[in-house]
Amino acid sequence: MILPVVVIGAGPYGLSTAAHLKARGVPVRVFGDPMVAWRTKMPAGMLLKSTPAASNIDAPQPGHDLIDFCAEAGVRRYESDWDLIPVEDFAAYGQWFAGRLVPELERVRVVSVDRTGSQFAVKLDSGEEVRARAVVVASGLSGLARMPRELVAAAPDGPSASGPISHAAQHRDLGAFAGKDVLVVGAGQSALENAVLMAEAGAKSVRVVARRRGAVAFGDAPDRQPRLRPESPFGRAWSLYGLTYHASYVRGLPAPARHYLVRRVLGPLGAWWLRERFTGRVQVTDGRRIVRARVEDGRPVLTLGGGEGPSAEIGADHVMAATGYRTDVAAMDFLGDGLRTELVTSRGTPVLDAGYGSSVPGLFFTGVLAAGSFGPVMRFVCGTEYASKRLATGLTHLT
Repeated sequence: MILPVVVIGAGPYGLSTAAHLKARGVPVRVFGDPMVAWRTKMPAGMLLKSTPAASNIDAPQPGHDLIDFCAEAGVRRYESDWDLIPVEDFAAYGQWFAGRLVPELERVRVVSVDRTGSQFAVKLDSGEEVRARAVVVASGLSGLARMPRELVAAAPDGPSASGPISHAAQHRDLGAFAGKDVLVVGAGQSALENAVLMAEAGAKSVRVVARRRGAVAFGDAPDRQPRLRPESPFGRAWSLYGLTYHASYVRGLPAPARHYLVRRVLGPLGAWWLRERFTGRVQVTDGRRIVRARVEDGRPVLTLGGGEGPSAEIGADHVMAATGYRTDVAAMDFLGDGLRTELVTSRGTPVLDAGYGSSVPGLFFTGVLAAGSFGPVMRFVCGTEYASKRLATGLTHLT
């Protein structure tokens, strides 16, 4: 009996990986809710920062790009760098991709993964236990939300959409903030776009709090890109071109350099089209860090330090942390203790070979979990073009 390969996750990377494995005749079982993070953890009305060229889920055969979905579904065609993609349309594209290429996807949750000899035992919340020859972890950012420790201390029961302190991933309907004073901690696209959407939904006031002075900034429009540099899905630049199409070279860099690239290249920056909507609607306090946080009478109060002048207190009806995610396999509790102990990691991310295999034979990682080895392109949908075929090749050669 030929054991299947198990793919955990049904976002862009999980779907793309499964499609490539199936095209090579590899038996696959895929577990997850298709595009669940895009459908439930992104705010309604959000627009993708990525251009259409950077938003295709890679398939082993033509006919499955975003533009193909648009033609078949009869929705607006997204093809120019000026075209802004609503998150709802992108989620629908992913579901369409799944229906065409991974129709046997199973909407169950993986409870645990353990290694038994040369095989893996994968337990599902349905009660079934699956034996697999290999496992691909493509679980994305699920369960990896990062909160500043000061906010964690002020919310002992954890962040909550209905409580005084939350994480951006916990919100879908930002209309709930109408008439309220809100503080948003962070300076990346998530922080700035959530702030704008809350202001547009009728929030009484919205203020972005950022540690670094000048952190709130926006990118350049397509017609302001330098023309004498090579194109990439992220804009025209030699560095972006290299990191996108030659990501394997990142593996040869020292660990500090790799993690620096992941952290700083394509780092926190608002989309060019958000600037006009942000200006005049959202207030900014930058160059100040959170020293303490507390909740008084149901209202969060932040003590801000750093910068010029003494510490200051600022209160609101709600604080939203749009502070990104921490990529740490130690937090992935569905991986058995034995697997996590055996995994060689670098700053919480698995160290991967050229075929996306980890130090545990038969255990593969892709997507954001592979960024520590292959660089920042793994944080974006367009990284499926680089990752999926290489992972499929590496797994096919697995003995």
